[in-house]
Amino acid sequence: METCRLGDFLNVLEPWLDTDYIRKVFLDTQGRLVLFFADGGERVYSLDDCTQSQLKDILEKIENRGIPVETQ
Repeated sequence: METCRLGDFLNVLEPWLDTDYIRKVFLDTQGRLVLFFADGGERVYSLDDCTQSQLKDILEKIENRGIPVETQ
């Protein structure tokens, strides 16, 4: 699991959204984002400075790019 700040996460996420590299995103009950990649890999992110509203905006942005988002 990687803990990072919201701004850093968004910088990392943006190039992946443009290349259709992410297969699915999952938000677990602890608020961590799990990114599942087309090559079978996955990464878990815990955003340490993110409000629920900001997290919701991130998930909407991901869904708007055609990437499925699941929440628990």
